[in-house]
Amino acid sequence: MTKRMVIMLAAAAVVFGGIFGFQVFKAAMIKKFISAMGSPPQTVSAVSAALSEWRPKVEAVGSLRAVLGADLSLEVAGVVDTITFNSGDDVPQGKQLLKLRAGDDAAKLESLQAMADLSEIVYERDQKQFKMQAVSQATLDTDAANLKNAKAQVAQQQAILDKKILLAPFDGRVGLRLVDLGQYLGAGTVVVTMQALDPIFVDFYVPQQSVDQVRLGQTITVKVDAFRDQTFTGEISALNPKVDAGNRNLQVRAVLQNPEHKLLPGMYATVDIAIGAPQNYITLPQTAITYNPYGDTVYVVDHKGTDASGKPQLTARQTFVTTGPTRGDQVAVLKGVGEGDMIVTAGQIKLHNGSIVLIDNSITPTADAAPVPINR
Repeated sequence: MTKRMVIMLAAAAVVFGGIFGFQVFKAAMIKKFISAMGSPPQTVSAVSAALSEWRPKVEAVGSLRAVLGADLSLEVAGVVDTITFNSGDDVPQGKQLLKLRAGDDAAKLESLQAMADLSEIVYERDQKQFKMQAVSQATLDTDAANLKNAKAQVAQQQAILDKKILLAPFDGRVGLRLVDLGQYLGAGTVVVTMQALDPIFVDFYVPQQSVDQVRLGQTITVKVDAFRDQTFTGEISALNPKVDAGNRNLQVRAVLQNPEHKLLPGMYATVDIAIGAPQNYITLPQTAITYNPYGDTVYVVDHKGTDASGKPQLTARQTFVTTGPTRGDQVAVLKGVGEGDMIVTAGQIKLHNGSIVLIDNSITPTADAAPVPINR
């Protein structure tokens, strides 16, 4: 019985040992076969690193403001009698724009003027009589006071009449007319807005760390969404004497020439202030950089001989880089990449060190220094 048990256990050991050995052999052969196959090449897009001229600048956003601008209204109430402008007119300083009905005030002015003329006649007659000692000095003094009072009343009434006439306070363009003939206007009711459009101001803010780079007379370039393909130039005309305690920014004002009146008050604007001399940097599309907490990296494409068919074999090598300033879709690389290096710009997620790659640039990421959104 013991002998049979030993024979059975030995047979089972041989069977299980054979099965285990076959599985180990099969796994080794599969690993060897897969290793012999190698990794399939990964298709990526790539660009040659090149030097590009960069001009240091401070970027800001701001809004346009008229050098002179006001919502025009009258100090007194009344009914609109005449309107002498059209919406959108360019008007000179002093042009009459609107007049309120003023018949009773004009009549009162004539009455007061008549009394003033009479007071002047009386004063001149009493002066002659005073020389002949026909009237006293007291009478002459009373006549002089009456004349001054009459002239003051005339001036006061004339001022009331003048307040019923709206004049253009400066050369500029009027906006939309907001009143009509015969309409009753309360004191302070806006009649029309008026803006002087040439030149025009742009107000913007710069952070306090850039205050030492901004100075009076410095040239700026301005872009607005309404004219995306056009750049406007101007110069800084004023700096606020204090930094805003809430956001630690300094308000800056620049003046732009606007002869064609394209720029309008209230427009949003992007401002670039050129500082320092131009510098040359290695420039790459921002998509080429893989940003990581432990450092930024790129994949460099290297030539590693030829494959079995004689074609150049390209491999990817990951390397750390130091990035600099950015502009639009571009980033400056300060260290880690040399001029002429072929850098992967898309498809990095599929790569590791030593990956074989194929370059296909039929579709490449954008690398515009000043990209513009496109409405679709």
